[in-house]
Amino acid sequence: MFALADANNFYASCETLFRPDLRGKPVVVVSNNDGCVIARSAEAKLLGIKMAAPLFQNERFFRQNGVHVFSSNYELYGDMSARMMAILGEMAAGQEVYSIDESFLDVTGISSLIPPETFGQQMRERIRRETGLIIGVGFGPTKTLAKLANHAAKKWTRTNGVVDLSDRTRQRKLLHLTDVGDIWGIGRRISLRLNQLGITTALQLADSNISMIRKNFDVIVERTTRELNGEPCLALEDAPPPKQQIVNSRSFGERITQLEDMQQAVVLYATRAAEKLREQNSRCRHVSVSVATARHGSEPQYSNTASCVCDYPTSDTRDIIASALRGLATIWRDGFRYARAGVMLSDFYQSGVAQFDMFSVQQPRANADALMAAMDVINRSGKGKVWFAGQGERDSSWQMKREMLSPRYTTRLKDIPGIK
Repeated sequence: MFALADANNFYASCETLFRPDLRGKPVVVVSNNDGCVIARSAEAKLLGIKMAAPLFQNERFFRQNGVHVFSSNYELYGDMSARMMAILGEMAAGQEVYSIDESFLDVTGISSLIPPETFGQQMRERIRRETGLIIGVGFGPTKTLAKLANHAAKKWTRTNGVVDLSDRTRQRKLLHLTDVGDIWGIGRRISLRLNQLGITTALQLADSNISMIRKNFDVIVERTTRELNGEPCLALEDAPPPKQQIVNSRSFGERITQLEDMQQAVVLYATRAAEKLREQNSRCRHVSVSVATARHGSEPQYSNTASCVCDYPTSDTRDIIASALRGLATIWRDGFRYARAGVMLSDFYQSGVAQFDMFSVQQPRANADALMAAMDVINRSGKGKVWFAGQGERDSSWQMKREMLSPRYTTRLKDIPGIK
């Protein structure tokens, strides 16, 4: 038996946790550089505000309707997510953190001790009491049915935020009410093809002939069909498989025209990519750097990518920065107004598996792993930050624009709310 716990309107909910004056009011969160709407409170949805709505086109509407707008506060969202996931992990035998606000849980055998719906309410109450967040919980014999149950728990208020699909009759009833395009793993393109075959509901897909599905679609759709019939095909991933590529890319708050500013941006992005590399205990040999002007407008356009191969697999930020800067030097061109840059790492090796060349001129730096580990511990501790001077000042004009950023209530001491 699986459960899926998912926070309601997660980003917007995080913003209102420490601002009780905003409860019941429309709140939206916008993307990097204050671009488009990426999260909405329930009140904002009732106003008809769409996902991906550009901020600059809707500022007047937001002011007229009292909509509170926030820049993306990833430090706050990441910390609140970690707190929520830690609690959920304590309440189940196994856990797969599926996204920043979703977690699959292994609750096999729970029904012999307590009704799943009662257990779901206990989960909701503990999360609400310890974090202030509201979650929906769905139970099902497969991950696809648990996902469907969670969707129903959030859609229909009469469920009180919990739906149990362990009963086949309830499964079929909900499948009949669900559009095939709303099924986890069925995208718009596949949904249109299914519609052409007369399959418009989840129940019709579940009742379809498996041979026909296999003939017309890929293994993913076949697996989804089997899961809708209660046949588990997707196991819980306690630890996600290591990524084969890591990319850190951003648009600038202001256009970059000077090489020094671009070097600072590339150093920052290389540093972030190296941190992610170490998080999954990997090393890389391939470092790519890219730069680009804006794709639209009347300004001269230019984009390019350069790649460097390291002499040995590395996770040392210093090596990755050096390779990225070498690549940047080969593609930089004066006279352009650059809008974005990025660093990509690839050709991964797991730490302790790679074979080093003892005859290579370049050898791994002494104590590199210990130094990087120490830096990571300090930077995650909340007690301070250690960074490379090449990143420049933190308030550089090219840094990502976040003009409506809320305080980092849970990760910065000076931002802790005071009681007056």
